[in-house]
Amino acid sequence: MVIPTRGDRPVPLREAVEAALAQDWPVSVVVVVDTPAQEGVPVDVPAQQGAPPDGTACRDVAAQLAGVSGPVRVLPNSRTPGLPGARNTGVDACDTDLVAFCDDDDVWLPGKLAAQVQALRDGAEFASCGIEVEHGRHRVARLAGVPAVTAADLVRSRMVMVHSSTFLFERGRLWADESAPAGQNEDWDLALRAAKRRPIAYVDRPLVRVRWGGSHYAARWADRIAGLDWMLARHPELAVDSRGAARVYGQLAFGHAALGHRREAARWALRTFAARLGEPRAPIALAVAAGLVPARAVVSMLHNRGHGI
Repeated sequence: MVIPTRGDRPVPLREAVEAALAQDWPVSVVVVVDTPAQEGVPVDVPAQQGAPPDGTACRDVAAQLAGVSGPVRVLPNSRTPGLPGARNTGVDACDTDLVAFCDDDDVWLPGKLAAQVQALRDGAEFASCGIEVEHGRHRVARLAGVPAVTAADLVRSRMVMVHSSTFLFERGRLWADESAPAGQNEDWDLALRAAKRRPIAYVDRPLVRVRWGGSHYAARWADRIAGLDWMLARHPELAVDSRGAARVYGQLAFGHAALGHRREAARWALRTFAARLGEPRAPIALAVAAGLVPARAVVSMLHNRGHGI
């Protein structure tokens, strides 16, 4: 399994590694340290021995994981800087039939891997599962309610419960797209490409705890806007499904409103209403653009309920 990290969250990272190694299924962990300037060359590091890899960032992460019992390697990102490149560096380093992802602030819950491997045995090549969203003191289960997720499902809705930390797939089938701006929506793109090949096997139980409080992406509105534009260009069908189009346009309206771009927020809100009159993101975006409510307050309220904008 692959855990990308920037090395600045040592406690959650250690918890993510230990939870993976505690699964009732054999796991080897590749931790990929992503830094703007790549240092050194990839070196396999037995984390329990605390052996330092080349590069200051990798040495720091290896030290954070010293004492962990299990097969762990710490590598620098050798590909495009950012989350997709870090994921692909980890996939390159894996020698297993299956590859799984987990973010450095998320935690696999007991039974996650065994349940997903069983789901793959029915002919799927990509699996996901339900999540438990943790924000502050709130925990909310998010489930899909289906045994399989199709491309049409992911066009109609981003389906936050098809989260990158739940991904399990056959090695060599799929890669993260390193052209994703600032890594935005690369996980949605990967899941959508997987579902276009074959429906995603889905274990409808919360088997991953997703922590939203420490996300690097929560309020990077310019990056989020760029990521949505990228998805619309890569997957034109997103603009065809009225519900899916309205959701994306509403997110664009909200992102521009959060940045104080009132004219752009209004333009995207109008496109949202044209696609689907009942899409709630448009009036919320207009309220933020008008200064009636701060964007941060809206996002926090939604996260407490296990939802995003």
